[in-house]
Amino acid sequence: MKAEIKIDRLKVFARHGVLPQERVVGNDFEVTVSVIADLCEEQIENDRLSATVNYADLVEEVRQEMAVPSLLIEHVAWRIVRSIVDRHAEVESCRVTVAKLLPPIPSAQMKSASVTIAFP
Repeated sequence: MKAEIKIDRLKVFARHGVLPQERVVGNDFEVTVSVIADLCEEQIENDRLSATVNYADLVEEVRQEMAVPSLLIEHVAWRIVRSIVDRHAEVESCRVTVAKLLPPIPSAQMKSASVTIAFP
């Protein structure tokens, strides 16, 4: 049985950015994760946590990767995807969006700048 498990716009403070100041003062980010997993129908029917990809585990994996400063949010999103795919054999596909809220671009009014990485 296929299921989509989604973490929608998890707010995380992190220190990612090309400018040195971004890695000093940090910024707020939102991370969205969507995985398609092949789940065991019998275990779901029996209401077992082991039947699924625990979304609390996904949140923790996002937090761990967001804690490691990077120049590019593309790199952060890629690391999150790799972490999830490597740790969860039942995950067939994974899509991660990392959005930097209020990026430091002079004279540019925007809510965020984001990147999405998908596997496969």
